Amino acid sequence: MHSTETFYVENIKCVGCINRIKESFLKLTGISEVQVFIDQGKVCVMGVGLNRYSLAEKLTSMGYPQKGNNSSFNKAKSMISCLLGRAS
Repeated sequence: MHSTETFYVENIKCVGCINRIKESFLKLTGISEVQVFIDQGKVCVMGVGLNRYSLAEKLTSMGYPQKGNNSSFNKAKSMISCLLGRAS
């Protein structure tokens, strides 16, 4: 069944961040669309068979943890993700 998972996350700052999040998620099986809103720190993932926990872990691994769960380490990871997103 097609569904949407919405996350409010930390550290989304620019188009590089958006590119990295979208590219990473669209490579995963079952994901059909990803929307990222910088101003709200919001990520919407649409697809079939979504696992909310796995998606949240993927965001955190890239440096974009859910609101209220930020750390210096996550900020550093998000900078790397951002740079990778800008390079693509």
